[in-house]
Amino acid sequence: MLKIYGVYRSRATRPLWLIEELGIPFELVPVIQAYRLKEPMAPGAPVNTLSAEFLAVNPMGSVPSMDDDGFVLHESLAITLYLARKYGGDISPRDIAEEAQMVQWSLFGATSIETPALKISSTIAGGKQDSEEGKTDIEVAARLLKRPFDALEKHLSNNSHMVGGRFTVADINVAEVVRYAQGYAPLFDSRPALKAWIEAAQARPGFKAMWDKRTAEPA
Repeated sequence: MLKIYGVYRSRATRPLWLIEELGIPFELVPVIQAYRLKEPMAPGAPVNTLSAEFLAVNPMGSVPSMDDDGFVLHESLAITLYLARKYGGDISPRDIAEEAQMVQWSLFGATSIETPALKISSTIAGGKQDSEEGKTDIEVAARLLKRPFDALEKHLSNNSHMVGGRFTVADINVAEVVRYAQGYAPLFDSRPALKAWIEAAQARPGFKAMWDKRTAEPA
């Protein structure tokens, strides 16, 4: 059986959302990030990214990881692209050109958007958005996101989805990166196509099912 190592409050949301869309059976093996624990190496601590049993699966100690009947793979984007190819259907690439575009947009999100978007998310999650330092951090991150978000706005003004005119794994991979910046409304209010696209993606039953499980998980 397919196993996903990780928790919903992590980048595992990407493959876990995809799995909901695909409707395939799987087992979630809980592995929490070590930084979330006061003493991750203490006896009786939950399995975490520093635990020997998880490091035997992924020596890099990052979640998520996947074990698909003995085929072990790490990195959330690699996992989603693999699962889409394996299970096929409209969510997967139809040819080599679409596959290349899906890889392109997934890497674009990871390299051009994720770091500043995470800064916005962490600042808000830490309750610092109204402090002078927090406001500055968000403003700097928003400036860094201007060019990539403008690129997305232009693309989505002319295309309903990231690739192929339909919802695919590329929409999941990009939406789950863009989501980190959603707490800063001005980035989206000035980009209606981007706003409509991510709202439509998050209205899907697959996302809602994943998000309900994430919300139910301890913070």
